[in-house]
Amino acid sequence: MSALSKGFQIIDAVTSAGTAGLPFAAIVETTGLPKASTHRLLHELCELSALSLDAQTRHYRGGLLLARIGASVTTNYDLRLAARPFLQALHDQFGHVATLGILSDDSGVYIDKIEASSFGLRLHSEVGKSFPLHCTAMGKVFLSLADTATVRRVISRKLEAHTPNTITDPKKLRLELRQIRADGYAVDNEEITRGFVCVAAPILGIDGEVAGAMSCTFPSYVMEERGIQAEIDAVRGFAAQASLGSRS
Repeated sequence: MSALSKGFQIIDAVTSAGTAGLPFAAIVETTGLPKASTHRLLHELCELSALSLDAQTRHYRGGLLLARIGASVTTNYDLRLAARPFLQALHDQFGHVATLGILSDDSGVYIDKIEASSFGLRLHSEVGKSFPLHCTAMGKVFLSLADTATVRRVISRKLEAHTPNTITDPKKLRLELRQIRADGYAVDNEEITRGFVCVAAPILGIDGEVAGAMSCTFPSYVMEERGIQAEIDAVRGFAAQASLGSRS
């Protein structure tokens, strides 16, 4: 393992401990690195301001350099640009329409879409268009991870029925949101457009919070003929790869 890798291993251990930080012994125990090299790297990281040492508690914490780098990454993070390769891979795997969305107030907004040029049917998912949260796969993903006030506000309104499958019962929707949160994905089973099923999963930012969602849409006969487990696995996998917080 290179010195650089060891340094990042130490940084990860220290910052994962939160504001309390870690003492030298705990860093050695957590990383499994030799005491001598850990001591040397800690000294260098403190000189670079990547870490700081509290003189009273003798605990190491994240330094100003990490804060500055983190702020820069967050400011310049372009979800559409970062997720594009994974959105393309999702489309390539099945040929289904692949979409990327973000939460905007109490609705979602499509910010990217990939579909075959020969796709003849017009879907709801046009880039720049908003979509409801209660009856779309990406919308239900956002709603399942939203704070209590947002969920209460959205569900307290009349839930418009777009198709016979749209969930308009607040209690039933709450139960589904709970299941979505546990499963890590949502399914729109012809709830906004007849004849089409959509599967979506969340994309997380560096803070672990939801930054967007990725989905794929396909004809309902796919579900009837072979099931949709392959789509569920693919969407969850590519969304996880697109998540900034999951990258090393």
